[in-house]
Amino acid sequence: MGMLFYGASPDPIEIEDRALAHLKVVIATKLRRNESFTLSWQHPHLNPTGRSTIWLHPSIPLRFVFDEPVTPQLSAEWIAALANSASTSGGLCLLPEDLED
Repeated sequence: MGMLFYGASPDPIEIEDRALAHLKVVIATKLRRNESFTLSWQHPHLNPTGRSTIWLHPSIPLRFVFDEPVTPQLSAEWIAALANSASTSGGLCLLPEDLED
């Protein structure tokens, strides 16, 4: 399980390593362009039900921590779907990798 540390909060946002690797590409691309946006996700099964949204801005520190030492092979289709969602008024949503199911 990967972790995204947001701002000054010591509490990580837990996201599966493969999904976090794909989010990192999209988030880094948008922040490198100096774009601000939201990131939303549903809470994992073990946490309280619901969803969360954070505001991402180039001035807010982010740290990506992965359990796996090797970067997984990335899916261009999944990155494109995530990037498309990031460009909407709803912001970046953590979409499932297999969008057809």
